[in-house]
Amino acid sequence: MERYAVIDLGTNTFHLKIIELLADGSLMEYYRDRQFVRLGEQGIDTLGSAAYQRGIDTILHFHQILVPLQVKQLRAMGTAALRTATNGATFIEEIFQKTGIAVELITGDEEARLIYEGVRHAVPLQEAPDLIMDIGGGSVEFILANQTGIIKIWSFPVGMSVLYRKFHRHDPLLAEEAVALRQFLDGVFMPMLASIKAYNIHRLVGASGTFEVLANMLPTTLLDQKHYQVNIQALLQLIPPLLYTTKEQRMIMSTLPSERADMIVVAFLLIEYMLTNIPFDQVMVSEYALREGVLWSMVEGRVEL
Repeated sequence: MERYAVIDLGTNTFHLKIIELLADGSLMEYYRDRQFVRLGEQGIDTLGSAAYQRGIDTILHFHQILVPLQVKQLRAMGTAALRTATNGATFIEEIFQKTGIAVELITGDEEARLIYEGVRHAVPLQEAPDLIMDIGGGSVEFILANQTGIIKIWSFPVGMSVLYRKFHRHDPLLAEEAVALRQFLDGVFMPMLASIKAYNIHRLVGASGTFEVLANMLPTTLLDQKHYQVNIQALLQLIPPLLYTTKEQRMIMSTLPSERADMIVVAFLLIEYMLTNIPFDQVMVSEYALREGVLWSMVEGRVEL
């Protein structure tokens, strides 16, 4: 058996995932770990000292796990926060000096392509195009794709941490803050929306944590262990009242992880915005995204970065 590992250094969360390639060619998850580092808690222009140290400590923790496992190949991917932070290069260099782990700083477009690689191994894409959406802490990626490949990709530096710091300044969120956020998204997304509408899209495929949280809060149809369908009507009914809850109210919701109680409001506003502007018939949730895209690329020998 061969083991492959990926570390995803996200703006909010660092992930470690290890898989085994079995003798019959199938893949089995061997280990996974998730740490809420909140690298961008003070913004993504510069990493704050406390967040910086949490990030280093988390990578040291991951390294201790990896050392005895004889992983054949490891890739560590730096995304939005490390793309923009003035001390991102220093952070990456310190990781290398302390662990020997070389963090690859990928562009938003490269991130989107890897997200697609993950999603296509979880969700059977169709002849008609789907819109894949991945909400990160520092950026949001969209991939227009079908069963033959990627049609268009977009990456915007407007992830949850960015929107939270810019618009969610009161608890609960003020109505005028929600209006201002939607108007901001108009300016950012409208050219993309015009392009998407020309393709008559009917299905939104959500990837990564925010959509997994949504699915946990709603009735879903489990299609297999790697993707499921969300009840759209229940989704549209859930979001509006949740937008104006307090953080304290969200902290005690059994279906909402406490670590996501602060930024989930702006993430839901992003999803509501897309559902308002494009008449999707279906919303799917993929269990696979960037990490799995990297792992599949390693296993299949198709690294294209």
